[in-house]
Amino acid sequence: MTENQFQVLTAAQNYVTDLYHTNVSKRIHFHTLQHTQEVLSASEILAEHYQLADEDRFALSLSAWFHDTGYCGGSAKGHEELSIQMAEKFMNEHKVDQPVIDKVKGCINATRIPQTPTSLIEQIICDADLFHLGTGDFREKNKLLRQELNDFGGLDLSKKDWRRLNVDFLEKHNYFTSYAKENLQPLKTIYLDELKENLKGGEKSGKKNNKKVELPFLEKNKDKEKIKKEDKGLTEEEIKKVAELKKKKEKELQSERAISTVFRIVAGSQANLSQMADSKSNILISVNAIILSIMIGSIFEKLATDTYLQVPVTILVAVCVVSMVFAILATRPTITSGTFTKEDIAAKKTNLLFFGNFHRMGLPDYDWAMTELLADKNYLYSSMIKDTYFLGIVLAKKYRFLRIAYNIFMFGLIAAMIAFVIAFLLPQATEVYG
Repeated sequence: MTENQFQVLTAAQNYVTDLYHTNVSKRIHFHTLQHTQEVLSASEILAEHYQLADEDRFALSLSAWFHDTGYCGGSAKGHEELSIQMAEKFMNEHKVDQPVIDKVKGCINATRIPQTPTSLIEQIICDADLFHLGTGDFREKNKLLRQELNDFGGLDLSKKDWRRLNVDFLEKHNYFTSYAKENLQPLKTIYLDELKENLKGGEKSGKKNNKKVELPFLEKNKDKEKIKKEDKGLTEEEIKKVAELKKKKEKELQSERAISTVFRIVAGSQANLSQMADSKSNILISVNAIILSIMIGSIFEKLATDTYLQVPVTILVAVCVVSMVFAILATRPTITSGTFTKEDIAAKKTNLLFFGNFHRMGLPDYDWAMTELLADKNYLYSSMIKDTYFLGIVLAKKYRFLRIAYNIFMFGLIAAMIAFVIAFLLPQATEVYG
């Protein structure tokens, strides 16, 4: 992706984010900024899977940002047309090439229900827009959509009516990309069967059906029940795909938990070691400060008359000062520039987990950069690894200076005591044998 495309996408993110914060009704619960960000994330997953060209990725990302901006017009009906107008105006202002503008308009138009994609990127945006139908977020998103239709759409949908609408919609809906058909369709089928079962049971009893059906990889630490063909109405192939998805998801969750545990343990261990080093440095500084204050207050007065004390006192003072200097070096902080550029974030060069890399940046820039970091798992893990590595470098420096300080204090104190003994004994020996 070119620098200009990156800048346009950044401007689109800022524009759409501000639009949702200021112009979109608070009665909208599903088609929110979070939904837009989730569609963008799903689009990027599919774009990576199909290895789209840079221009198509650029058009796809712009489509994801603008596909629901028409809700700021105050109505869900025909919002796609307003979204297209807003996207076209934005792209013209930022001098986006006409082929990209045409692709973005086509993508947004394809998300109308019923969806009508004619190209791969249009299929991707359509599947990304309804990605949640085949994920563990379906129930939560479904509740938000019903709430939105009642509050924003002016409807009064009962649970039974809502189930009927969902059954009708899911039966007519089809994913377009092979990725979605393989990874999302099996779970969507399970949700559809569950809704049919609940609707059928509700119509027979006239009461709310509270039966809870366990679905693959939605809950952790639950009993792993097999999905039976006679219970769910799935084909053997669909059952196999769902089981594979479940195993894959469980492995991913276990891997992520293991990774987070490792980082947490390492971070905690390094924090404890750093605290120990600072504590040891403070002890050494305090002890040497006490010794120097005693010497300045009492012994220095005697140096004019007791000249034999000059050498041991000089040694002791030098030892205390030098060991204090190294103890201070062990705790002295290093200040970095505290700035980064958008190019640094795009190239994944800046570690945003360390305050020294962003303390001079404004909140909007840091917020944008952290959003980019959290949206990219590889960038996030890379930053955590770098943070761990450089903390280790700092710890090594602390303990190196601390070891030097303690060695100087220990051996210097011994040398000073020997010098004091010699200084006291030498005059006596001179008197005896002189």
